[in-house]
Amino acid sequence: MSSSDIFIGEIIGTAVLILLGGGVVAAVVLKRSKAQNAGWLAITFGWGFAVLTAVYMTGTLSGAHLNPAVTVGIAVKDGDWSNVPVYFAGQLLGAMVGAALVWIAYYGQFRAHLTDPEIVGDPADKAIEGPHNESAGHAGPVLGVFSTGPEIRSVWQNLATEIIGTVVLVLAVLTQGLNDSGKGLGTLGALITALVVVGIGLSLGGPTGYAINPARDLGPRIVHALLPLPNKGGSDWGYAWIPVVGPLIGGALAAGIYNIAFA
Repeated sequence: MSSSDIFIGEIIGTAVLILLGGGVVAAVVLKRSKAQNAGWLAITFGWGFAVLTAVYMTGTLSGAHLNPAVTVGIAVKDGDWSNVPVYFAGQLLGAMVGAALVWIAYYGQFRAHLTDPEIVGDPADKAIEGPHNESAGHAGPVLGVFSTGPEIRSVWQNLATEIIGTVVLVLAVLTQGLNDSGKGLGTLGALITALVVVGIGLSLGGPTGYAINPARDLGPRIVHALLPLPNKGGSDWGYAWIPVVGPLIGGALAAGIYNIAFA
């Protein structure tokens, strides 16, 4: 596959992944959404279906990595890093496009949510307390639609959780899902991987929200920082390195395990 195929395929696939994955979070958490309060099961299955849709859509074009951790895992496994920058660029750009599309699709719900005093607080109280200190990393009421965050802030635990979850994901990709070219997921592998993502969300998603994908977290976080959303709060940049570094470490570890135990 050519570099242009990889770049275009990863943009489209990652955009669809974030559109459907971020979309299910928006559906569950935002006011005036028909799916509000549908719960964690809806979110985990929504992300699984997002993976399934995006992989089937772009697998023949780019191999449908859709995740820098998967790209790193395959590169470590094969020893071929030539197309890694192209994959990374397409994934980050696609994630940003997908996040922007979630904002468009839920524009009215974002406005309703972020202008509700029960959600964002009384403006009079804010005037007394002083301006919101975004530099301190306070997350706004809709940051979770765009990116992940921990329930308990503990650097070592949060990093370990992301590493462990990503090892499971990438090892599943490497052992179950590669197509004949070895560059992406096959048909059955796409289904298996989607179910693995659901399983990771159900079992390991509680502590950090299971980013397990640097582009999935960083791209939408950038969009959150740029979008003109009232009362959105900060983008929590102090935490942002963990869902980037953790999955990259996890992807490399998974490939190491694969090369030792399965190759």
